[in-house]
Amino acid sequence: MAGEEKDGKIPRTTEFEFMGPIGSVLMLVSLPLTVYYLYFACQPESCSMFDLPKVTFDLSDFLDRDAVLIFIGWMLFQTLLYLAPIGTETEGVVLRNGTRLIYKINAFYVVIVSFAMFGLGVYYDYPLHVLYDKYLQLATTAIIFSYLLSLYLYIKAAMGPPSAIAPRGNSGYFVYDFFMGHELNPRIGKFDLKYFCELRPGLIGWALLNFGMVLKIYERGEQPTAAILLVCFFQAVYVVDALWHEKSILTTMDIVHDGFGFMLVFGDLAWVPFTYSLQARYLVDHPVHLSNLAVAAIIGLKLAGFMIFRGSNSQKDAFRRNPNDPALKHLKSIPTQAGSRLLVSGWWGMVRHPNYLGDILMAISWSLPCGFNSILPWFYPLYFIVLLIHREWRDSHECKKKYGQDWDHYCSLVKYRIVPYVY
Repeated sequence: MAGEEKDGKIPRTTEFEFMGPIGSVLMLVSLPLTVYYLYFACQPESCSMFDLPKVTFDLSDFLDRDAVLIFIGWMLFQTLLYLAPIGTETEGVVLRNGTRLIYKINAFYVVIVSFAMFGLGVYYDYPLHVLYDKYLQLATTAIIFSYLLSLYLYIKAAMGPPSAIAPRGNSGYFVYDFFMGHELNPRIGKFDLKYFCELRPGLIGWALLNFGMVLKIYERGEQPTAAILLVCFFQAVYVVDALWHEKSILTTMDIVHDGFGFMLVFGDLAWVPFTYSLQARYLVDHPVHLSNLAVAAIIGLKLAGFMIFRGSNSQKDAFRRNPNDPALKHLKSIPTQAGSRLLVSGWWGMVRHPNYLGDILMAISWSLPCGFNSILPWFYPLYFIVLLIHREWRDSHECKKKYGQDWDHYCSLVKYRIVPYVY
């Protein structure tokens, strides 16, 4: 290993995820089909997973010029904001070659500008309900763009230096490396493609799609219910919070370990905005009227989830920055032979991933306003639970390789993975 790192070569990927090359093919097909299924299964006249969705075969219903121009304009707008001379710079984690990349931190300014521009559009009566009307065409544009960008990223990695290859996407199987990401940190000059896509166009776009759903209700001459306003507000707060704490993403699995390929490209640009906005789209055509008690209970669950999520993430980030901070002296930790320490008290003594628990509680609070007449608006929390369980497994596998017996000791002290006394 040391010799390979010295000469810049990345070892071949020997451990496959997602069932290897065959699973990658299935994911490349099934992920876009899932986006389409959710759209066609949840329509104004019916929203049920048990009814066969009525699929249109008119190409213009899937793709048109307006949607392409909106999507390209949005990507360019986000790029200009990313490159704008505002914000600060910070270093990422140490790479295999001992260097650190520099990242621009200005996502919070970007989301404020993006929301303000949307507000100006509303003020000047721009037909922003087009986000509802062109939902399918916009989703198709994002899917096509994801395939094209992923292909570009693979070619770029193949033509780049060996040291830039992602350890998890270096199998030699095109389809697997295309899916997992062949290059770890693809950049055009100082423009970091993975870092840009991870937090900005898709995440902010998700919130704006939700706002467009509300405007569609006004365009019909109706008033939005408390249910859709709760969903849009909760999810907007989630987006703003993520961008306020932009720096914390630099230590996540996506940035540190995963290459930038179709898995992350599609997830960032197509999956997040066009599946996470399902609750708001459902409530446009299937309004739910909540009692005051129900509203209070849902807000309480959201606040509990947010407190756990933000409290645990902030505690982890502070500990990673400075384990000797006097403000953290009440926390217990154990040393490892790898040189770092693992928290075994506070939020991180309760379960190994309290942030996942908070995320799940918030996800449930986003679907409760939709009621129980259809299972489809519950797609997000159900999918998210599976995703986080799988993500926890991947993280545990990596930690076992990194810490060895120290990880076993840690697991004996913090017994539960996500939910105390359950899992």
